[in-house]
Amino acid sequence: MKRVDDFRLRFGKRELVPIIIGGMGVDISSRELALEAARLGGIGHISDAMLPTVTDRHYKTKFVSDKQKQYKLNILKADKSIVKFDLAQVAESTHLHVGKTMDAKRGDGMIFVNCMEKLTMNSPRETLRVRLCSALDAGIDGITLSAGLHLGSFALMEDNPRFRDAKLGIIVSSLRALQLFIRKNAKLNRLPDYIVVEGPLAGGHLGFGMDWAEYDLHNIVAEIVAHLKAEQLDIPVIAAGGVFTGSDAVDFLEKGCAAVQVATRFTVSKECGIPEKIQQEYFKANEQDIEVNMISPTGYPMRMLKNSPAIGAGIRPNCEAYGYLLDANGHCAYIEAFNREVALHPDAKKISVMDKTCLCTHMRNYDCWTCGQYTYRLKDTSHRNADGTYQILTAEHIFKDYQFSTDNKITLPPPRS
Repeated sequence: MKRVDDFRLRFGKRELVPIIIGGMGVDISSRELALEAARLGGIGHISDAMLPTVTDRHYKTKFVSDKQKQYKLNILKADKSIVKFDLAQVAESTHLHVGKTMDAKRGDGMIFVNCMEKLTMNSPRETLRVRLCSALDAGIDGITLSAGLHLGSFALMEDNPRFRDAKLGIIVSSLRALQLFIRKNAKLNRLPDYIVVEGPLAGGHLGFGMDWAEYDLHNIVAEIVAHLKAEQLDIPVIAAGGVFTGSDAVDFLEKGCAAVQVATRFTVSKECGIPEKIQQEYFKANEQDIEVNMISPTGYPMRMLKNSPAIGAGIRPNCEAYGYLLDANGHCAYIEAFNREVALHPDAKKISVMDKTCLCTHMRNYDCWTCGQYTYRLKDTSHRNADGTYQILTAEHIFKDYQFSTDNKITLPPPRS
């Protein structure tokens, strides 16, 4: 019976273990997690979501407080159109986080950055250009384009000297999305180096509507693999979303995928950015505790734990400090929902906003507990301690379990003494 280790992901002459840890933001796919994936011969992602906030936390920069001071007179105003990011600071934070991560890289693997198009930052095109090109300049091995069609993203990098050197990939959830992307970028003579096909069981934002349960990752992968073969396009396909065991991974590898992208099981690793107290919530979750809702201001459905503090929280929008989801006109669906509830309850000391959430603040505070559909199975991957908590795993243990396991078995870690 085959194991994941019997396969290799090939980029030219370079061979890697075909395991990719997905890009979970904000700082959930931490640099430590990405570094472990690279050390073990696979690929790890860091997320560029809210990097000025991340660098403030890890490198003692003051991007958030400086921005808030600059726009402090706007805090109580509903109009956020004047709130802009300093592009030099966006570039600096990206250089800092990506550069320090790459400087620390060891092993034969690679480190990619996950870049969400939906982080529009009140200047979608220019902020995206800075984020992409700064990551390339800082030496990242590759960029995975996510949370959007990214029809113009290749063009934003075209003049960067590493545009044809770094590995550039796209996340899609349908053949149609892939066809649109390739068609749009045909004039650049630059195909994606890999295609991540993300199915409906993935965590966080989904590339489907609320009819997500009607779709199946195996079918989407098969359609895309067949299309690439018919078009004679040799582009590695990577299956993502619901790949919970090594045997799940082998199933996709045997059907033409070059690798798998996994994330849920790594949310309970010690290298993950999620605080341990919240990791225990993931361990405790049952299947009925997981939902797909529409509270994200991005307009995408999002999978999370039902007891996430972000659900129903009516906090005041803090776009002056954050504002990562402001569109080109300074609008955000949460601001509109918040102002509606304030108008409906003018005397209330505390309000609740059920239909949207302030994603910036809640992701920054780890209060939006996004998760994959199989999060309820995490309790079967570890030991329960005497006090009722679960043993936190190492990324190495999880990675090697994917790499070497068979028969849908999950190897438990050595119990702590």
